[in-house]
Amino acid sequence: MPDAARPVPSFRVALAQGEHWGLAAKACAERLAPMDANIGFLYVTEGFNQNLSSILTFLRETTRIPHWVGAVAPAILAGGTVVAEKGALAVMVGSLAEDSFRLFWGVDAGEITTPLSSWLAARQPVLALAHGDPRSPGLAGLVAALATQEIFTVGGLVSNSGPRPLLSDMVAAGGLAGLLLGSEVEAVSGLTQGCAPIGPPHRVTAAGEGVVMELDGRPALDVLKEEAGQLIARDLRRAAGYIHLGLPVAGADDGGYVVRMLLGIDPRRGWLAMGDTVDEGGTVRFVRRDPQTARDDLERMLASVVRRLAGRPARCAFYHSCVGRGRHMFGHDEAELEMVRAALGDDMPLIGFFGHGEFAGERLYAYTGVLTVLVGETP
Repeated sequence: MPDAARPVPSFRVALAQGEHWGLAAKACAERLAPMDANIGFLYVTEGFNQNLSSILTFLRETTRIPHWVGAVAPAILAGGTVVAEKGALAVMVGSLAEDSFRLFWGVDAGEITTPLSSWLAARQPVLALAHGDPRSPGLAGLVAALATQEIFTVGGLVSNSGPRPLLSDMVAAGGLAGLLLGSEVEAVSGLTQGCAPIGPPHRVTAAGEGVVMELDGRPALDVLKEEAGQLIARDLRRAAGYIHLGLPVAGADDGGYVVRMLLGIDPRRGWLAMGDTVDEGGTVRFVRRDPQTARDDLERMLASVVRRLAGRPARCAFYHSCVGRGRHMFGHDEAELEMVRAALGDDMPLIGFFGHGEFAGERLYAYTGVLTVLVGETP
């Protein structure tokens, strides 16, 4: 069948590398033609972090697509490919009903929602495909504030280098930027943390400044040794990168928790330093993260997404993962994409990045993968 007669998918993806940003941008534009689109997604590696504005201008003028969102990220992905070290860009273009989406950028919830209050009120619940500048404080609180207004956030923290890493019809820095999708754009989302509990929840009986001192009235390290097993108890260095702390999600009825890294151990006093704060009277549990657990949990998440699609076609998908996953957890960077594509189909338009934290709902996570699929109508 001639190319002109071949049906054009509603979303299309291209990825290109080049010594110069212009060569990569031109290659992407050529691979995506012909285009019948009104929204573009653009992710750029840090090799082109000084060129985001020029890339945006080129793509907008070349494609005539009016709206663009995206970011500079430590590693980008498109289809089944991940690129980190080299200059590269990933582009996805597609078409959405004009009144079903809005672009946003802001450093607090009011700055994001107030100009769009009428649109938001008519389309709740709203999905926010968000990119956060990790140098901006208070992003966890910002996402939580958006959740109080029926905005479910997915996405992640992007590059922490370069001048302006965010893109929402213009380049920007600070806060969150991205795309709001009204309730008429149906989506299915899943979260994988790659961890499994190794013991029951424990009450924090002494803590301060990111240090857990006592659990259930005992030195925290004694509890860790008891649950982690003799191999780690004899050599605490084995706990690094394997044992973490899980903080329960308030109000969750599925035992959900947020994973925080174990940063240090004081063997003399039996204290544990963690990458967050927890109050006395709070609850924590120990969890393990290893390659097989991570793979099993990703498979669980993908099965859940496919089940909720219920046979309906997927228009496109976004995957946001942590830079600490990829090759560090699965052996090579494309492993997660291989599993996603096996579940959703190799021809699924897929784009995203590896970043410094991930958004899912009202929380900022770490070491997670977040998959978001836009759902099409049943044929």
